[in-house]
Formats: sequence, structure tokens, C-alpha cells
Amino acid sequence: MRYHSTRDENEKLNASAAIIKGIATDGGLYIPEIIPEFTGVELEKLMRLDYMSIAEKVFGKFLEEFSSKEISEIVSAAYKSSFDSEEIAPLHIADDKTAYLELWHGPTCAFKDVALSALPHLMKYSAEKCDVDSEICILVATSGDTGKAALEGFADVKGTSILVFYPEKGVSEMQRLQMATQKGENVGVCAIKGNFDDAQTGVKQIFSDEELSSFLSSKDVMLSSANSINWGRLLPQIVYYFSAYRDFVKANLISFGDKLNFVVPTGNFGNILAGWYAGMMGLPIGKLICASNKNNVLTDFFVSGKYNKNRQFYCTDSPSMDILVSSNLERLLYELSRSSEDVSLLMLSLSKEGEYEISDALHAKLLEKFFADFSDDDECREEIKRVWDNDKYLIDTHTAVASSVLRKYRINSGDNIPACIVSTASPYKFSGSVLAALSKANNEMSEFDKMKQLSKLTNTQIPKPLLGILDNELRFTDTAEISGMKAELLRFLGINEQE
Repeated sequence: MRYHSTRDENEKLNASAAIIKGIATDGGLYIPEIIPEFTGVELEKLMRLDYMSIAEKVFGKFLEEFSSKEISEIVSAAYKSSFDSEEIAPLHIADDKTAYLELWHGPTCAFKDVALSALPHLMKYSAEKCDVDSEICILVATSGDTGKAALEGFADVKGTSILVFYPEKGVSEMQRLQMATQKGENVGVCAIKGNFDDAQTGVKQIFSDEELSSFLSSKDVMLSSANSINWGRLLPQIVYYFSAYRDFVKANLISFGDKLNFVVPTGNFGNILAGWYAGMMGLPIGKLICASNKNNVLTDFFVSGKYNKNRQFYCTDSPSMDILVSSNLERLLYELSRSSEDVSLLMLSLSKEGEYEISDALHAKLLEKFFADFSDDDECREEIKRVWDNDKYLIDTHTAVASSVLRKYRINSGDNIPACIVSTASPYKFSGSVLAALSKANNEMSEFDKMKQLSKLTNTQIPKPLLGILDNELRFTDTAEISGMKAELLRFLGINEQE
């Protein structure tokens, strides 16, 4: 199995090299040369396996240079003891056609844990295979959840360090506290004066700075990524689509072979893209429903075929989706067009003009599998209350986006086949917004008081990983200008640029 950039098919790497590099030198994203498939018999056998065994099978399809023993060790290290549910990604069944896939039972209470519990171990084995002796510095831009999950995954991992940039006013208070109190000798966190797109662009510019890369190499440091631009981050996310389908079959909500729709709250497009890869591997997926918040650049793109980031940026109750440049969409555009030249031109247009337009033929291909819509904060508050009042089930603001969009999709399309709502975070990560949807919230209350009030109101438990944050030392309070991200990286690494 070889990998190449979305912008150049000529440079071929094996999986370990692609994972270590994170992003291609030309700024493109690594993708597998072919998408492996499960035969009908293989898929049927997969439905009888537990989550970790499914993960081993999926990993094995893409990591051919890794032995079965190595893959088993990676999966075991990632999931055996760090999740509070044996199922890793359990289903909550709402009715005979709808269930929520709970992806927030890991150490930071968000779906990023599923991938970022595995990535450090993938990185470790990949470094060994590539004979990498340098320190690997993981550079991350986050809209909230990726940062904490990456910090947790890489904290004190030998041979690595990790620096996270987040938008100063673009994360929830709980997300900020989770990052700012992170333990570990090899971790760093810095707020930037900008939004997530600014942070992500800054990180990409650092990766594409060849002079900086050469300078860091002379200091025995190499950069890599834990964002979903890294294939090693995206790969583990494919797994839970298979486990969700298995659980729908087990619950008799569908029969094996039936189509299942997935509704995914979407920002950077990695989570829903993982579902597309699962479908290409043979999973019987109907529609992939892309659910956005008020930053509805993806909705407009799927409707019109025109991507335009030149629009107002909104800070919403679902901050992890406050994104105007959805990086992983580049992978899908390549997979459907199979033209690195076309993708390069589109990304150049996005960089220079802030927009691009795809062909009618490519647009038609997108719509065969995808549907997109959005819900604003008011609609999401109504959805949180509706789900609680009707089902006594508590959902967070991002999950509410997906749940709301699904209701609109069913009404407008008439498509009523069973659907899986991908629930990406514990409601307690956004206690203030969830509490405000259910009752009159006192804005003067601290984040922890809001958590306690929400728990008392709903008689639900606060996740253990969130309870202890108040007692942790506040370690990271730095803020930098966007133009100062490179300098912040060098300071974190203890390197003098003048040397």
C-alpha cells in the first residue's frame, strides 16, 4: 500500500513515511493509492467482531508494512484501558429508525479521542520503520477538541513534543481549561489572535516552509501533524462506521446488507470523509449527511458546487465546527476526480482568491453520496430541548446540529431509512450552552457551576475526566499574533533562530 499527495501522484511513500510526514511538502494531503475493500464474506465476518478486532482488520487493510502483532499492539495500547465504555463507541437507540453513535467515552470526552488515542502509537512504530532518530514535534491547530485529545495522547511520549494553537475566542471555556491545564513535560499550548482558519493556515505555512524544515533538521527536530490532515489521524475514524453498522444490525434496526444513512456534524470534513472511505471499502452506506452550523460554507458548496470562504465568520455554540476552510474536502475532490492537477488548481484558487468552483460532472458525483444542510444556534437549542423532553437523552451542541439537520432532511427528502447520528462530544463539554437550552442559565456562574447545575437538572453524571480539571494547575496562558506562530514554535522548542 503506497500513499501520494493529492497534488502530485508521482511521489510515492509507504504508510509509515506518510504518517510521520503528516502533510506533503507541496501542501497536499496524503491518500492511499488504492482503497482496499472487504468482500461480502469478510464484511459479514466483521459484523461478529468486537470494536478492537474490527480496528485491527481495518488498520491491516491500509498498513500492509505493519505486522499483525504490531497492529494488535497499537490497537490494544489505544483502546484497552482509556475508554469508560467497553464498546468504545456505543449506540444510544432513540427509536426504530434513529440512533446516536456516542464517540465521547474517551479521556477527553470528544470523538477525537478515538483517533488520537491511536496516533501516538502509529507514530512510534512508523518512526522505528523510517529510522527516525530526530525529535518529532507534533504541531496542531485546533477548534477545540483536537487540541486536548492530541495533548493527552502525546503527553510524555518518548521522542515527541507537541505544540497546540487555538483561537483565543473560538473555543468553549471547558475546552480552554482542558488544554491550559494539560500535564506533561513535552507539551505546549498557545492561543492566537484569530479564528481556527487562521490557526490552520499558520500551521500549514510552517509545514511548507522548506527553509524552516531544513533549519529544524539541523537541530534534530522534524515536524508532524495530529490534525486530520495526517492520514494516521483519519484512519482510526473509519473504524467506528463499521462498528455502528454492526450495532444497528445487532439491534435489529436494519438487516445485514441494508443501507444506513449517517449524519455527521462537520467542520474540517475529516469525520464525514472517514465515513466515505468506509463506504468505498464496502460498508452499505446510503447518504452521508453533512451537517453544518451557521458557518455553512459546506452547505453552500454542496448545493452550488462553488466553495467560497470569503464570508462572515461566526462564533457559535458549536465552536469545533466554526471553520471556513475544510481541509479534508481536498481528499474527496481528488478521490472523485483522480486528477492532482485539477486539485492543485482548485487549492491555488482557494489560497489566492478564497474560492473555487468544481465542474458540473464532479458536482454530480458529490451529490450521489452526500447531502448537506445547516442549523443555527436557535435551532440547535430547540433540538437539545426537544430531544431531552421527548427522550430524556442529553446531547451537546454539535450533536444537536446533526440531529436538527436529520429532521429537516427527512421532511424535505422523504428518505426515512434508518439513520445514525454521529454524536461527537459529551454535553458537559458545553454545559453553559446545553443548560441555556433547557432552562434559564445564569451567565455569572462558573463553567463548573454550570456543569453541576446541568447534572442536578437532568440527573445525569458529569464525566470523570471533566470533574478533576478544577484542581489542575493552570499552565498555559500565552497568546500570540498569527504572524508570531513560527517564533512561538521555536521558543517552545528552545531553539534560537539566530544560531
